[in-house]
Amino acid sequence: MHPLTALDRRRFLKVAAAAGCAAPASCVFPPNLAWGHPSRPQRSDAFRLVAKIDRERILKAAAKYVSQTPQTITTFPTKRSTGGLHDFYSQADYFWPNPKDPNGAYINRDGQSNPDNFDEHRKVMVSLSIQMPALTAAWVLTADSLYGKRACDHLRAWFVNPETRMNPNLQFAQAVEGVSTGRSYGIIDSLHLVEVARAASFLTDGMLNAQDLDALKGWFQSYLDWLNTSDPGKTERDAKNNHAMCWALQAAEYARLAGNEASRNEVYRRYREIMLPDQMALDGSFPRELARTKPYSYSIFNFDVMAGLCQSLKGLFPDPSAFALADGRGLSRAAEFLYPYLENKRAWKWAKDIEHFDALPVRSPGLLFSGIAFREQKYIDLWKTLNPDPTDKEVIRNFPIRQPLLWV
Repeated sequence: MHPLTALDRRRFLKVAAAAGCAAPASCVFPPNLAWGHPSRPQRSDAFRLVAKIDRERILKAAAKYVSQTPQTITTFPTKRSTGGLHDFYSQADYFWPNPKDPNGAYINRDGQSNPDNFDEHRKVMVSLSIQMPALTAAWVLTADSLYGKRACDHLRAWFVNPETRMNPNLQFAQAVEGVSTGRSYGIIDSLHLVEVARAASFLTDGMLNAQDLDALKGWFQSYLDWLNTSDPGKTERDAKNNHAMCWALQAAEYARLAGNEASRNEVYRRYREIMLPDQMALDGSFPRELARTKPYSYSIFNFDVMAGLCQSLKGLFPDPSAFALADGRGLSRAAEFLYPYLENKRAWKWAKDIEHFDALPVRSPGLLFSGIAFREQKYIDLWKTLNPDPTDKEVIRNFPIRQPLLWV
């Protein structure tokens, strides 16, 4: 497989004619898509592909969300947290009361989410991650400022307004009763800010005033600093599984919004020299994810996050999607490994996930990004058939890229 090159004008028109398109803007060219500059997505054939497929879905969602008032974590105070009103708080998913000591420290039941946990801050952050990018995508498609203004309202509420903004750290995330007031693992909760940051980059020219834009970029730079320098941040960065990949996607996208090229380059170095060699087997699988109680879910999740990371790092050299180690390990190898099991879950050779197995797969952004990068029509065809809007709570939690229009 080889990375893409841009279509020249003559080839573009030839393909358009062969496809029977009345106008280039309405065409879809899966086999030979050209990446456009992020600030000018209308020039990207990949953008046209996603726009044609997702336009109705995006506008339907935006019509629903445009009338909804933004909510932040300050709407949901909790006495369980040792932090303040503006501090994000969550409890570790897989920890439960000890039946042998009901009043003692919680114990781990891997893969089994505790429904009695405090989950309101997560819920409202997930709502932000669903609504704000959908509104932004609608604004990008239609140029209707109503959508863009409402998207900006979300940004101001979460990252600018002193009364409602969230503090730029996750010091109190994934706490465990009787064990810890917050853990490094909790940093994965803010993975749902990744597409928010991505969407915000489309609103920097004209939609946000200079003061709000500076405050927004300052918030993400402050959070990036915390991710890089705090003990929880460094611990998560050095994890050996999907947590490190999620840290990297966050760091890369927050740095992209903040204009911090040094951080982007450092994340890319870690991806090439540490994460890819340590996490991927020669066959493209992720052995540590396969060893979990939900191996199918976590394998897809890590693949999607890895593909998103490569998208976030676009523009660096060598091309992140095309990059592979000397033995061939890279995004292409991961896509080759997972494709058969995304196409036919019954072919899965490992244990079934102990929960939510029936809700998968959903529309994997990794399939789309890989299909475009490596000219694999079958990846794109399968991506089109999968559910883009899952309703299962656990699936949503591991599905941070829902508006690929903003990534191509």
